[in-house]
Amino acid sequence: MLLAVLLPFLLAIFLVIPFRKYESLVARTVWIVPAGIFSFFLQTYLSGNTGITGKASLSQIIPYSLQWNLDGLSLLFVLMISGIGTLIFIYAAAYMKGHPYRIRLMGFLSLFMGAMLGLVLSDHVMNLFLFWELTSISSFFLIGFNNEEKASRQSALKALIVTGGGGLILFGGLMLLGQIASTYSINEMIALRGNIVADPFYPVIMVLIILGAATKSAQFPFHFWLPGAMKAPTPVSAYLHSATMVKAGVYLLARFTPVIGGTELWQYTLIALGGITMLYAAFHALLRTDLKGILAYSTISALGMMVFLIGIGTEASLLAVGMFILVHALYKAALFLITGIIDHETGSRDITKLRGLRKVMWPVALAGVLAAISNAGIPPSLGFMGKDLIYESTLHHIFQPIWLTSAVVITNIMLLIAGFNAGWRPFSGNLPSAFSKVHLPEKSMWVPPLLLAVLGLGFGIIPSVIESPLMQDIVMSLHGVSWAGHLALWHGFNTVLLLSGITIVTGIALYFALPQSSKIAAKITGLTALSPENIWTKIALGFNFLAIKITAVLQNGFLRLYILIILAFVGSLLAYKLANQIYFTIDYSYLSPVTVYEAIIVGILIVSILFTVFSTSRLVAVASMGVVGMAICMIFVFYSAPDLAMTQFTIDTLTVVLFVLVLYRLPKFIKLTFAIRHIRDAVVSIGFGTLIALLAMEVLDNQPDRTVSKFYGDNSYVLAKGKNIVNVIIVDFRGADTLVEIIVLSIAAIGVFSLLKLRIRQSQKIE
Repeated sequence: MLLAVLLPFLLAIFLVIPFRKYESLVARTVWIVPAGIFSFFLQTYLSGNTGITGKASLSQIIPYSLQWNLDGLSLLFVLMISGIGTLIFIYAAAYMKGHPYRIRLMGFLSLFMGAMLGLVLSDHVMNLFLFWELTSISSFFLIGFNNEEKASRQSALKALIVTGGGGLILFGGLMLLGQIASTYSINEMIALRGNIVADPFYPVIMVLIILGAATKSAQFPFHFWLPGAMKAPTPVSAYLHSATMVKAGVYLLARFTPVIGGTELWQYTLIALGGITMLYAAFHALLRTDLKGILAYSTISALGMMVFLIGIGTEASLLAVGMFILVHALYKAALFLITGIIDHETGSRDITKLRGLRKVMWPVALAGVLAAISNAGIPPSLGFMGKDLIYESTLHHIFQPIWLTSAVVITNIMLLIAGFNAGWRPFSGNLPSAFSKVHLPEKSMWVPPLLLAVLGLGFGIIPSVIESPLMQDIVMSLHGVSWAGHLALWHGFNTVLLLSGITIVTGIALYFALPQSSKIAAKITGLTALSPENIWTKIALGFNFLAIKITAVLQNGFLRLYILIILAFVGSLLAYKLANQIYFTIDYSYLSPVTVYEAIIVGILIVSILFTVFSTSRLVAVASMGVVGMAICMIFVFYSAPDLAMTQFTIDTLTVVLFVLVLYRLPKFIKLTFAIRHIRDAVVSIGFGTLIALLAMEVLDNQPDRTVSKFYGDNSYVLAKGKNIVNVIIVDFRGADTLVEIIVLSIAAIGVFSLLKLRIRQSQKIE
């Protein structure tokens, strides 16, 4: 199991090697790795070895362990990830032929495959989150693959911001969930479901996890990144948006259904979120004329329907989820690959211009028709059974079954039209003269979509292939009970069959009745200001504007303002802490009587400070600061700390000298003018000093733990042969730290010296 997850990462590392002479051979043989992974898991499925959990240690490489779990749900995903991934690699080798970075794309695809496999096989939530974030990072590289184009870079950044932000939200939910359950194993959490849903923080956990899943699976209003991601090469779009990335959020919700699902809050939230998404996106799919745009919005709608079904949460709906995940992956991957072929051969994706292509590429047309039939749910396709299961789950739900069923019927009708627009319209009608020279591409491009489309039909004719144990295990892993039903095309005349008939007949009729023109989409451009993408963009710009204004105030380039902000902030925290201190008392018995010489030194300090603040001569102000430092040195001497006094003396002397050198280039006198900021600075300074004094006296009132002090006192001479404990600590016990500090100070000194010696030319000043 561990090797299956690591192989794609190893392949990605291997593909970093520049293959100039053997580039074509490498590109055409990379598919062997995902094919091997698919074969391994297919053999696991055929042998019935699901429900496996375990722990794979990586201690020989890094101190880390991967807790994995293989059940019906994860098996379905790994078969799709590796199986469809194999076809994507074969397709990409031909589609990207001649591209200088073809191998780079293969490496990114392999990296993404490894991240998805790790995600769906993880049992530990930290492992799951690690691979979750890897999918976001690797998809950023894939979406922005054509990095010379500004639109590609913007789309990749937008996808990373949305999915990465959702990942941070998800992390909070997972950590909170782990703290409440006292375990981070998903399997162990299932047994603790009662305690989790009864916890006061359950609503917070639920919202955080749903938001994280919604961003990844493009749920409204976070869906806008997915249409923009179509700027990626077609193999990327086909892989990310049919079987992998966008379904990661669906997988997450399904995986945590046994842990935090089943409550009314969970059900109503997902039903509302998925219902709005599926209706909104299905309607928008009808308004698109670009093939990728149609597929993007129909994908969003399908994802919304999956979330909708997870929200219903019954045995029938969870079975429908598993079936629909597989059906959608097969026909959507096929339609994406077909779109790539059409674009590759004709240079266009506009369905208002594409016609009659069946005459020049009939195998591709056959794949398109079969995929459209599966998408429409026309018998004997697997999509027909999937649609029936959806209607079965909504009709028998206790919450508004009529409205739920009506919503999915309307959505399926619109998706049928969108599927026919993408899978059949480009091949119907007469071939335009502009496409007379279009020819069938090489087999490695049209065989993968044809195989996927045929599988969508074949599984419908022989459903027993996926019924046992795959679908049964999916229901078991999500609902906790064994599904005793059977998949079949014919269940007699009933309401479900009637609804399927209404969907098919109405959808086909509207397909032929509705005009397909770019003018339809143009009519809604006036509503762009109300689109979620535009609203989120304005919010982001607002934050950017606010950040610029705050930065202009707080970081205006004046060091005095930085110090003021730091002191005010730290002082506010100290004041808040002291004000809320239950027992804030000062034992004055710890304070020694004030002697005459101490009073004299304090008087000198006060006078020197006043001279520093109010003097009109810079040299007098610097000299007064030096006096302040010397007075502090005397206080150290009075309290038997000659080493600190010498250190203070040295630092103050150097500081005064440096100030004088700097002031040599400045005017000797300054003009003092009263301003409000002087009062502000005085209040902050006096307040902070008072707080530090109170804090110091509070410290005196507490009895500290002197274990460390006693250790240094007992061992400074024995171990380090030094009588001065402070020096021993600095030189011996903290030698490495002191050495680093010396290096830092040396580098800083070199930098300051370089700036002092810098002579800027007049032309450079202008620049």
